[in-house]
Amino acid sequence: MYKRDTLFALPLEKLGDWKFDKEIVEVFPDMIERSIPGYSDLISMIGILSRHCVQNNSLIYDLGCSLGAATLSVKKNIQAIGCKIIAVDNSPYMVDRCRHHINIVNCNTPVEIIMMDICKVSIHNASLVLLNFTLQFIPIEDRQRLLDSIWRGMNLKGVLVLSEKLSFSDKEIEALLLKTHYDFKRDNGYSALEIQQKNRMLNKVMITENLETHKKRLDIAGFEHHNLWFQSINFGSLLALKSNIN
Repeated sequence: MYKRDTLFALPLEKLGDWKFDKEIVEVFPDMIERSIPGYSDLISMIGILSRHCVQNNSLIYDLGCSLGAATLSVKKNIQAIGCKIIAVDNSPYMVDRCRHHINIVNCNTPVEIIMMDICKVSIHNASLVLLNFTLQFIPIEDRQRLLDSIWRGMNLKGVLVLSEKLSFSDKEIEALLLKTHYDFKRDNGYSALEIQQKNRMLNKVMITENLETHKKRLDIAGFEHHNLWFQSINFGSLLALKSNIN
């Protein structure tokens, strides 16, 4: 049973730097639901999407799988045969708890859970790759290289799901959406102190970018077709389709 997230009510000096440690894992589902608008809907839609894009005898990669919510959604919905899901995270606490979640769900599609830096994963025979709020934690200088590697390892008509917290070039829109997201968290029970302290910690490790920057990277990687398919306040998800092999 997961706890309610009260971590950020502690004095800032006791919180330390942000890391996906045991304490974060114990409150992670509650934290996500109360912090990311539309998260449950997105996870459900990823499962439905997998019915249409997962190819027979192919691999599905969930890069930065955390506790395996997206992996489970895909696993429950796959209609193709001969497939395997590879779920990767670099937090030993996330990986341990993810294995527990996956093992209690009895579905035909096997799942391999790996503790590894996602930038070191060798992608091949992939029909679906998930980067669900993961790229924002990767150093900016490594992001293009990761997307290039994903494109090279994908099958023709393979699909990438890229979900991120977004920043906005229009500063008036940016300010309005930040205020709206702040109210979303307040309405979900976070205090002003908790919101402020969590933001301070995350800002050291999570660098958000605007939609135009993400689309430009996808173009460079080789994805000819990409579009925003989900957005709630300042959180969005893009679909990118591999339609040719250079």
